Amino acid sequence: MSKAGRGLQVLIAGNPNCGKSTLFNALSGGGAHVGNYPGVTVDRTSATLRLPSRQVELVDLPGMYSLTATSPEEQLAVNALLEPQTAAVVCVVDATTMQRGLYLPLQLVESGVPVVVALNMTDAAEKLGLHIDTALLAKLLGAPVVPVVATKRRGLDALRNAIDTALNADGGQRLPTLDYPPALEEDVARLAPAIRAWRPEATAGELRAYALWCILSLGEDSLVGVPGLARKATAELRADALAAGRNPDLEIIAARYEWLDGVVAQACSAPDPKPPISERIDRLLTHPVGGVLVFVVVMFGIFEALFAGAEPFIGAIETLTGFLQEQAAAILPAGVLQDLVVQGIIAGVGNVIVFAPQILMLFLFIGFLEDSGYLARVAFVIDRVMRSVGLHGRAFVPLLSGFACAVPAVMATRTIERRRDRLVTMLALPLMSCSARLPVYILVVGTVFAGQSLGWFSAGAVALFSMYALSVLVTLGAAAVIRRTVLPGPTPAFVLEMPPYRWPSARILWINAWRRLRIFLVDAGTIILAMTILLWALLSFPKSQEISASFDAERATIAESALADDEKAARLRALDAQEAGEQLAHSLGGRFGHAIEPALRPIGFDWQIGVGIIGAFAAREVFISTLGVVFGIGETDEESRPLREALRDARHADGTPVMTPLSGVSLMVFFLLACQCMSTIAVVRRESGSWKWPVFLFTYMTVLAYLASLAVYQGGQLLGFG
Repeated sequence: MSKAGRGLQVLIAGNPNCGKSTLFNALSGGGAHVGNYPGVTVDRTSATLRLPSRQVELVDLPGMYSLTATSPEEQLAVNALLEPQTAAVVCVVDATTMQRGLYLPLQLVESGVPVVVALNMTDAAEKLGLHIDTALLAKLLGAPVVPVVATKRRGLDALRNAIDTALNADGGQRLPTLDYPPALEEDVARLAPAIRAWRPEATAGELRAYALWCILSLGEDSLVGVPGLARKATAELRADALAAGRNPDLEIIAARYEWLDGVVAQACSAPDPKPPISERIDRLLTHPVGGVLVFVVVMFGIFEALFAGAEPFIGAIETLTGFLQEQAAAILPAGVLQDLVVQGIIAGVGNVIVFAPQILMLFLFIGFLEDSGYLARVAFVIDRVMRSVGLHGRAFVPLLSGFACAVPAVMATRTIERRRDRLVTMLALPLMSCSARLPVYILVVGTVFAGQSLGWFSAGAVALFSMYALSVLVTLGAAAVIRRTVLPGPTPAFVLEMPPYRWPSARILWINAWRRLRIFLVDAGTIILAMTILLWALLSFPKSQEISASFDAERATIAESALADDEKAARLRALDAQEAGEQLAHSLGGRFGHAIEPALRPIGFDWQIGVGIIGAFAAREVFISTLGVVFGIGETDEESRPLREALRDARHADGTPVMTPLSGVSLMVFFLLACQCMSTIAVVRRESGSWKWPVFLFTYMTVLAYLASLAVYQGGQLLGFG
């Protein structure tokens, strides 16, 4: 380990569910910075750590069980841990699962990396009757061991002192070489030249650690950055070992766990059995039927909170946005600048922050479920169903969250460990019928199904239920197709640790939820704002001077008339709405609507519906207000009687009605399947780290929506429902 790297960067590593991130937040005080690792989309969370003699950067690594990486996240952690520039590593170990947790620090100590073991959750270990001799454990392991309770901020000063001491030490006690089988020792010596060519700066311990790591890891396709010479030497070695009837993987793992068994036996009392209360709770929560019922109740409560709890905050944001628009319109002179500020910038910012309450609440709920240990039980129960369509068990929560809003749902895929599984989930979940689609459904139902019934049920209720049922079926079907075609691979293996039940820290829950919200507002919000302004420009320009002059003349006539002031104001408002509609038809967006009308007619739409679809790209519910402008109605909502009447009266060029029950169903199917939401596009771009996946998402959903609407409309006409 070179002196040059010391004092610069300290890494914090550990198993999933060991309290690693909680300890990171406790040490950093919540002042973390979040970015991406170079060239990849995995979050890199870091913060300044103040030690007695210096100040260092503390980096929170993705959770991992060992240096054998099977995912891009784990590979990043391995790369960082084995870099010669690493100053020290804080390895967090759950005191209640010592034998498994010590495997990772054992590997690190073998490599020669300065390690400080943070023995977390010692209070929980004491409640289980565990007695740990930390001094003896440190002597056996060859690294300092500091007992901490991250949730209560206990032991943090001692941990900072231990880190500082490790950084200042020129060397220290190291674990004697484990007694690996002689054949394995020959394998390590055989690999040494190839490893030395790859890592010429490596110490003897690091050289040995790299060799063992290569033997265990280089069979994984996900590993990158290892030169061909090392790969070739490892592949030849593994082939020779297997031909001789040996399994080098088992030899390494067995030797390490045999040693760990001895360490745990000397330094720790035998762990007590699982408390009976936990066993009884698990019997209910992991039951194939009871577990599902409990989860349904839990999710119902969460969604009720998301809809009802977030609604006042969303309403307040929308009210504030409207107020700011009114104030800007009153201050700025009428013209392009006013329109840009009011309809572009303020509306764009509103489109970003309106998601904030739901995102924050959803991540608070998910954080609570995960940190309490319940989410692992849910994933276990649901995994069988999810596996049948190629999804991970943890995909269930993001999919259900899609009923509320796709934006926080896509962000919720971060609970899924493997990148491939996250991508499959985030590419399928926008098909879940989110709350923004509901106003469109209500408008269509109120327009074409008013007063109609199907047996004992209203036609509108049947139509709404059908949309939501169809969304679930299509989502699962899309996930299965994507898994088998676009992102092929084996059905994800689901190896799950059942963490103990714990009461989460409210402070840590808030820090993590706020951090994720901030990422959305900064990264995805920038894209949403830019796209909102672009969409405003498409629907606003060019302006027709002839249309403006014509309506100005009518306004002058009304102003000079003898009508009462209230009547004048009403007529002027109507003229404003009519002018806005005609100007929109003249805009680039309106012209595009006319241009695509031949493609829309086969699915039952005209250019006016087409312009509404273009406007809905900002947000699905904008479809309604855009139609209000197109038809010259002004302010509208899904309950607007004038808009419903305008839709009923609208006619194609041949005189046939635009909106019929059949075209209404076609429209609902289109909105169900089309990706009419730039916020979803933006957040998929942010979470995937590439424009390739949001472009694919938009393309396949648009094509699917068109083909499905075409089948509905044309099939319905063939059956005589036109």
